[in-house]
Amino acid sequence: MDFLSGVELHESLVLAVPALLIIGLALKKTPKCPDWLIVWTILILGLVAGIAAIGFDLNGIVNGIIAGGLAITANQAYKQTVAKRNE
Repeated sequence: MDFLSGVELHESLVLAVPALLIIGLALKKTPKCPDWLIVWTILILGLVAGIAAIGFDLNGIVNGIIAGGLAITANQAYKQTVAKRNE
C-alpha cells in the first residue's frame, strides 16, 4: 500500500513552516486568542499558503495541511521535550 509513499513537503513551502510557527507563537502571546483557535488558524493559513504556492488542487491542499501540521508538531515537540524538562 503506497498511498503516502510520495508525500513530501513541496519546496516552495519550506519557509512557510517556520513562518507559521512564528505566527502561532505570536498568537499564543495574544491575550484574547484562545489556545484552540491557534491550531485551526495555523492549519487554515498553511492551507492558504499551499494553495497560493502550488495551486488550488489536491497537491496544494495537502501540502498546505502538511505545512501547518509540521508547524504545530514542531511547537508541540519543543513543548514536550524542552519546556517540560525545565519545569
